[in-house]
Amino acid sequence: MSSPPPGPLTVAVRRSLEASRYLLIGIGVAMLTYVGGFLVVAALLFAVAIIGLPALPEAATLLRRAASAESRRAAARLGPGHRPATYPPLGGVELTERVRRTLTDRTTWRLALWLPLQTIFGMGLGYLAMILWPVALLVDGVALPAVGLVDRHRADEYGIEPPDRPGWALRWHPVLADLAAGWTMALLAPPPEAELTERIAHLTESRAGAVAAHGAELRRIERDLHDGAQARIVALSMRIGIAKQLLDRDPAAARARLDEAQDGAEAALAELRHVVRGIHPPVLTDRGLAGAVRALAADVAVPVTAELDGVEDGRRLPAAIEAAAYFVVAEALTNISKHSGATAARVRIDRPPGILRVTIGDDGRGGADERAGSGLVGIRRRVAALDGATRVSSPAGGPTDIEVELPCGS
Repeated sequence: MSSPPPGPLTVAVRRSLEASRYLLIGIGVAMLTYVGGFLVVAALLFAVAIIGLPALPEAATLLRRAASAESRRAAARLGPGHRPATYPPLGGVELTERVRRTLTDRTTWRLALWLPLQTIFGMGLGYLAMILWPVALLVDGVALPAVGLVDRHRADEYGIEPPDRPGWALRWHPVLADLAAGWTMALLAPPPEAELTERIAHLTESRAGAVAAHGAELRRIERDLHDGAQARIVALSMRIGIAKQLLDRDPAAARARLDEAQDGAEAALAELRHVVRGIHPPVLTDRGLAGAVRALAADVAVPVTAELDGVEDGRRLPAAIEAAAYFVVAEALTNISKHSGATAARVRIDRPPGILRVTIGDDGRGGADERAGSGLVGIRRRVAALDGATRVSSPAGGPTDIEVELPCGS
């Protein structure tokens, strides 16, 4: 038997307690910013007078970390739709460049202003919440029972259910907490150009990864052609030349060389088909992404469950998106077969508006490391080249989950 849902008063008290906890933590943050403000000023004076300007980038980095933590706390308080502020790194290898960026970055000065303002505002709202608690207990503890008596008398008189009043003073704590969180988000929001800078940095990184991936792919194709098809075609040419020399004096030997040449030609064609499949698998053209993924799943030794509802409606995706999704699934399933020790795997492809989402998971041992040459770097680079996103979760002991989002038309 399920318990009845909490009443309005219980919900109001719970929300008031959560809001009060947020505001009380805000007092602690305000005390830290109060001390931090003095330390920053002292450190700057000390740095300029004794150490010099090299200490400035380190102080700015520490300030950004503190602001990021408070921004995450405020975003969690405000709920969905509010993203914590992120600050791009100062960048630069040369010390003089880092100092210059520290002094000219508007975010640095904005965060420096946040220190005294957080001290005043955080302490003010926190102490106000502490004062409101006895007021709330007095008002709602005395007034609510009196109003409840009137409500019950009226309900008995008219034969209706008495209303369940949640109280009045308890409502102020969530309001104050939301006000504090909203103020924090507004003050810590980076300037508009910071988002553009972060976007440019992301595109620069993804472009570098795409160039590296493209170069690696060209080297792979060249190696496959050189070691496979080219070597077979050279041997084919030699056999045909020998057959021409033997044709008049030893037709039987010439026929044997031509048979060998025919076998070599078929092997060369097979090698070329293998190279072509590495560029754009023909199965994608013939059967679409859903059919190609099912073919991959059928060739894996580990049982694979495929949920491909998002790509089985007959609509084709751009060729680059289909190829990227196919190679992501192929690489992930190969890793699962070779390294995971899994007993089951799953592939899911769905299409939220504007995106193709590919999720691959297994119940293996986990611990996948991109630095260990597991193929995850190649997946990330291939996806980043299309302005997509890759998320990997592989704790030690498993499971491993890879989620890829590729932008595409809805």
